[in-house]
Amino acid sequence: AGLPLVQCLDILSSQEPNKFFKKVLYEVKESVEAGATFADSLRRHPTVFDSLFVNLVAAGEIGGILDTILNRLATYIEKNVKLVRQVKGAMMYPIGICVVAGGVVTALLKWVIPTFEKMFSDFGDAQLPALTQIVINASHWFGRNFYWVAIGLFGGIYAFRKIIATEKGRTAFDAFLLKIPVIGSLLRKVAVAKFTRTLGTMIASGVPILDGLDIVAKSANNKIIEAAIYFVRDKISEGSNMADPLAKTGVFPSMVVQMIAVGESTGAMDTMLQKIADFYEDEVEVAVDGLTKLLEPIMMVGIGGVVGTVLIAMYLPIFEVAGNIKAG
Repeated sequence: AGLPLVQCLDILSSQEPNKFFKKVLYEVKESVEAGATFADSLRRHPTVFDSLFVNLVAAGEIGGILDTILNRLATYIEKNVKLVRQVKGAMMYPIGICVVAGGVVTALLKWVIPTFEKMFSDFGDAQLPALTQIVINASHWFGRNFYWVAIGLFGGIYAFRKIIATEKGRTAFDAFLLKIPVIGSLLRKVAVAKFTRTLGTMIASGVPILDGLDIVAKSANNKIIEAAIYFVRDKISEGSNMADPLAKTGVFPSMVVQMIAVGESTGAMDTMLQKIADFYEDEVEVAVDGLTKLLEPIMMVGIGGVVGTVLIAMYLPIFEVAGNIKAG
């Protein structure tokens, strides 16, 4: 719209409802007014504006195309947020179901089954059905060891968090994630989409490819993917093209490598990367939808099977008593 940058920042800060971000915008405006560049002003707030954002803004200022760069950033962030939301949604669904299932099983073993057991004691010394006795024995064990189970659960979570906080632990865990059927394939597609979208946006904005790869590696959120990108970066710095070391990593699909090779040979790397990103973002959407549809019946059958088994076990003695009364 042709408004000066300082005026734009002033309008944004005055309309921002979040107090923290409002303060950040005000400080950025003050810094720009004092003579600092927009990129340097943003760089003073690394918890809000990451290196990708700052480097693109710097490239836009140098090239005199800040408005174009900001539009590209807006598109990039919008697509990235959508991608992350899809993956989180796919991951949170089974986690939520498992938490609910754990709560239901805990309630059954800790409170419901003991109530039925008291009722069964009124039936006299009659032998309980095998399934009922197994469930009651499980309830006894759980009741005796409830606190140990809780300590073991929370202790396991704590230990897991400590392990993945280490370099070796996180690398091993990330490698394991990529090998899980279905989940690993989804994570690879997400990694490819994020890698190509981010790098394509940066190259199109004039950021040097080595700087772009460095930023992409740091934002990979997977140590295996990160190591692969750094390997590619090192080879490019030695004079190699991008496609050959990318193929050697074994992380990226051959189709991606071939398309990048075409992009390098035609001089349209940024356009090719954006096309790859579009394709894999669609692939992620389809994969997430398929994963949700696959997990939903499996989870329902699993929970239904556990609850159904407990209910049958609890009602079997009642049916037997009713049958004996009728026969008598």
